[in-house]
Amino acid sequence: MDAVLNRQHPFLKSRLSLTRLVISFLDPLALIASLLAIGWYFEEAIGAPYIILALIVFSLDFPGRSYMTARFGVMLRDVLLGWLLLAFILLFFGYASGYLKVFPPEVLRNWAILAPVAQICCHVLLRTIVPRVVSMGANVRRSVIVGANDLGLQLSREISESPYLGTRFLGFFDDRSRNRLGNIGEVTLLGPMCDVATFVRDQGIDLIYLSLPMTTQPRILNLLDDLADTTASVYFVPDIFVTDLIQARMDDINGMPVVAVCDTPFSGMNGLIKRTSDIVLALLILVLVSPFMLAIAIGVRLSSPGPILFRQRRYGLDGKEIMVYKFRSMSVMEDGRDIIQATRNDARITPLGSLLRRTSLDELPQFINVLQGRMSIVGPRPHAVAHNEMYRKLIRGYMVRHKVKPGITGWAQVNGLRGETRTLDKMKRRIDYDLEYLRNWSLKLDLMIIMRTILIVLKDRNAY
Repeated sequence: MDAVLNRQHPFLKSRLSLTRLVISFLDPLALIASLLAIGWYFEEAIGAPYIILALIVFSLDFPGRSYMTARFGVMLRDVLLGWLLLAFILLFFGYASGYLKVFPPEVLRNWAILAPVAQICCHVLLRTIVPRVVSMGANVRRSVIVGANDLGLQLSREISESPYLGTRFLGFFDDRSRNRLGNIGEVTLLGPMCDVATFVRDQGIDLIYLSLPMTTQPRILNLLDDLADTTASVYFVPDIFVTDLIQARMDDINGMPVVAVCDTPFSGMNGLIKRTSDIVLALLILVLVSPFMLAIAIGVRLSSPGPILFRQRRYGLDGKEIMVYKFRSMSVMEDGRDIIQATRNDARITPLGSLLRRTSLDELPQFINVLQGRMSIVGPRPHAVAHNEMYRKLIRGYMVRHKVKPGITGWAQVNGLRGETRTLDKMKRRIDYDLEYLRNWSLKLDLMIIMRTILIVLKDRNAY
């Protein structure tokens, strides 16, 4: 069930469970504890510098991520990559501010090794202890689902596959017979809806999930009246969640509740954080790479006839057209109705352009687009207008990716979907990653994508 909540309707998680609360604090506290342990081992006075560093680490790494049901290899990879990213940020700003000199080198070296080990050990320990604790008789809660539909079946699978929830699923209530329910497998049908309240009282049921269509409101109200005579907790899982919700949340208009089904993650404070990080990182990168950009501009001018910069119309925020800059890597300047994607050994690509595209150096001018406010450093990659008009008719939810500014790099690109999209299926996979980014955005995710982009760009063979 946690997987469903995390993926589709996070606004239902208004009250954190104890397990989720522990997970939120696990990673930052493991890093802080390892820092203080190393300082104590080297007989350092744990004063203001250590306290400030601990607060910075906590703010950057909170909340921690759950690996309760993840494969061990996935947990190991994510923890190591997360620590490398955090260490890089601390090292960079520590060096720039001179704060790095406050700490003895042996403390920092040993902490760099111990910190990820402490995180991994804590996660392994949590994965071992929590299922055993929640499986104890006093902690197990008994649950039923009203409504043997697709959403109810998915919910039952999530409950059964998440032992750390401490929930035992007993079966379904539904007014339809097994023959009318279709292919539902070997699930347990406990009876019709009129028997729910009696069963709950007699069997001491703790949790009731109502997985019913919105059109059954009178039956739902009658059932809630019957359940008022029980002490069971009742959760409503309406059928609107079968759709692909983007940044779903609860809101209200003068006290009248409304549900955001599709919204941008960059509203309010999140928008300020995103824009500030874009400006700071774009300025920093442009200062560092300006000599390379000058050399590339001269090389483009000398290597082939044509302008230095290639300007192409793309769709930006809210589907509005923007002009995106790149170093010219082709002998043509296509920006019309029909655009052919670059392919391997494409005759249109100049010799210098091949190197620029392979190393993504042709995209360096897009940091100017970031400062202009047209793009972000991380976000769904912008496609040519001609491609947008084609794919929006073929892929459901394609235009939802334009709820945010396009990015220089993105979640799809660091997951192997960089370069040419030869098939419709490959483009669908790219869109799936873009929508996953919108659902799960955080500053930490942005920084991780930037780090992974740096690590893979030189060895990626999908760009040409």
